[in-house]
Amino acid sequence: MQGERLNDPKAPSDWLKIEGIDALVELALNLHWSWNHAADDLWEALDKDLWATTQNPWVILRTVSREKIKAALGAQEFRGKLDRQLQQNRNSYHADAWFQHKHPAAGLSTVAYFSMEFMLSEALPIYSGGLGNVAGDQVKAASELGVPVVGIGLLYGQGYFRQDFDSEGRQQALYPVNDPGQLPIRPLRQPNGEWLRLQIQLPGAKIWLRCLGCLRGKN
Repeated sequence: MQGERLNDPKAPSDWLKIEGIDALVELALNLHWSWNHAADDLWEALDKDLWATTQNPWVILRTVSREKIKAALGAQEFRGKLDRQLQQNRNSYHADAWFQHKHPAAGLSTVAYFSMEFMLSEALPIYSGGLGNVAGDQVKAASELGVPVVGIGLLYGQGYFRQDFDSEGRQQALYPVNDPGQLPIRPLRQPNGEWLRLQIQLPGAKIWLRCLGCLRGKN
């Protein structure tokens, strides 16, 4: 899984030369950090101001210099905390949870949860209000309970608008662009390495959907 992520075009090529970068990438691309803050100190150590502003580990990894990342990974305290946190997360993800204990013989392997919005983190602005809040909480709860739920939604080109005011006090609506390269997501790939695409036939035309995914805890 780590090698797959590092080989993804989202990752800068010079990352491959940094020992330990795969551990940081694994942490950054699992939204478990959005409700478990045990790793916050790691991101603050890389860029305290950027972490306070964005709360997005992936943006930090894409922004701070290669030299700073390399120096942090070379520090014994930082590396020790990183390794411990990663191991704790892996143990948690693979441990049996409520669903496995309550329904050990269940034949259920995957549940598809379709929603137009998922409020998983401000770092992934694909929501606007109540619907996203409910859907996000439910898929997070499913992860904690060990229920094999996969959320299926849309990656919008722009996030929910941000309110601002001009010099005369008039409200302005600012729509941030969702740059996939700055979001904690990655392409979903088929066994042969090709980007997973789905063909949909519409009246008079057909379209292709490219699939991207994010991890949130166990799922």
